[in-house]
Amino acid sequence: MKRKNNPLLERADYTWSEDSVRLINTPTQTARQSFFHVQEVGCFKTYPPYFTERANLNSFLIFCTLSGKGRLKYMGQTWHLLPGTAVLINCMNHHYYECLSGQSWEFLWLHFNGPAALGYYEEFVKSGFRVIREEDPLFLEDSLRSILSLIQKKSLHSEILISDLITRILTRLLIENSRETAGEVLMPVYVTRVLQSIDRHFQEPLSLDIFAADAGISKYHLSREFKRCMGVPVNEYLISVRLTHAKELLRYSTLPVEQVAYACGFHSAGHFINMFRKREQTTPLQYRREWGK
Repeated sequence: MKRKNNPLLERADYTWSEDSVRLINTPTQTARQSFFHVQEVGCFKTYPPYFTERANLNSFLIFCTLSGKGRLKYMGQTWHLLPGTAVLINCMNHHYYECLSGQSWEFLWLHFNGPAALGYYEEFVKSGFRVIREEDPLFLEDSLRSILSLIQKKSLHSEILISDLITRILTRLLIENSRETAGEVLMPVYVTRVLQSIDRHFQEPLSLDIFAADAGISKYHLSREFKRCMGVPVNEYLISVRLTHAKELLRYSTLPVEQVAYACGFHSAGHFINMFRKREQTTPLQYRREWGK
């Protein structure tokens, strides 16, 4: 992620316990280029008037509350941070967090970065930022404590293991965020029917209008609910299914590209080639050659 030209803002009050831990890390060049890597990690037990205010820092921040209560101001909103909650912040954005008056606040935290960090964050906030209530709070606590231990006792494989732990943490946060966004509502029957229809009839002419008429609902409602459940529009899912079957034919048959296109529901070889190139950054023939056909 490129750093903006705006100057770093950082103010803080460091009122924390003597046994609080903060470890700064210098990753190898390989880790910087290829892995998720730690910039700083720690565990703080804080007391009023502890606070941190920051902006324009090329870093991402995860922290989870262990005990007490904190408060976060981020993306124009104020959030209370209770035990069992976690957050993911892009530190380029202005943020302010503090220990509340009359409280202590203990939390584990991780500043990290990596080539895929911004992509994970953007996926996390695509439906709006929120504080996550963890389904399994011990998972995040154990993972962050493992990262702390790996930073303290480095070995040949520490950076790979740390990258794996950060990936697992981010994956868990994305899944739990998705559950909260969807309200854990069951997938409607008509969305299930669309999925089944696409899987069984992807070779045939299909459209949102056809699916909506079959379900007896408006295409706008179907489109909205399908994307809520599957994360992509109906047409994008249909193209993905068709391309998956096209790859199978390209690898395991000798059919010409034009016949592969029609066998997978594309109305012309040119349309198929354009869709394939756009999503795979290669042509069907090049893909076939790459896989030894």
